[in-house]
Amino acid sequence: MREPEIIYEDESVLVLNKPAGLAVHPDNFNHEPALTDWLVGKYPKIADVGEDPTRPGLVHRLDKDTSGVMVVAKTNESFTYLKNQFKTRTINKLYLALLVGELKSEIGEEKVIDWPIGRSGRDPRVRVASRKALGQLRPAETHFVIKAKADGYTLVEAELITGRTHQLRAHFKAYQHPIACDQLYGTGDKCPVGLARQALHAWRLTLALPGGEIRQFEAPLPVDFKQALDKLGIAC
Repeated sequence: MREPEIIYEDESVLVLNKPAGLAVHPDNFNHEPALTDWLVGKYPKIADVGEDPTRPGLVHRLDKDTSGVMVVAKTNESFTYLKNQFKTRTINKLYLALLVGELKSEIGEEKVIDWPIGRSGRDPRVRVASRKALGQLRPAETHFVIKAKADGYTLVEAELITGRTHQLRAHFKAYQHPIACDQLYGTGDKCPVGLARQALHAWRLTLALPGGEIRQFEAPLPVDFKQALDKLGIAC
């Protein structure tokens, strides 16, 4: 199992840089060792933190093949404190995503996708930004800024206003510019050289620590993502 990097740690909170390829917790589609296994192995008391024993300490999640910064609660008090920030949307979450196709908008232009998301009627793993989705549509809002374009790709910095499952992947799919290398939402075969997983990285997280101090944490681009951008001539 590829282990996460510890970015910050105190008695109540753990901030990690999760590598791509590591699931956050086991589910019906993944039975490989997960981040939760690493957490409980290194911090046994985390096993009793949270509302779901299969997701100890987790106040949010990243998809298996998404890399980047995550925060984990080490106590039940910090779990409640952090969960409330996610619920009230006072945590700022920024991602870098490489999209298929060159958007017509100018570099630096800010865009908004405000389309509700629901479950796909064809695949239970998939979320869709469509009125044809199954069940209740949930509000979902994504803001993004165009950072660079090159050779049929666009690099964007995206901010999650809401935090729906697969929100960025579903929104950019519906926007007709899916995330590069996304096997579930994209064409899969549209990948820049050297990248073998979805081009999505959670690079900055800003939140209040228990006690009230506002902190900003960053996870640098992993080698595979950085090399793919370098080969496209995109500096980041």
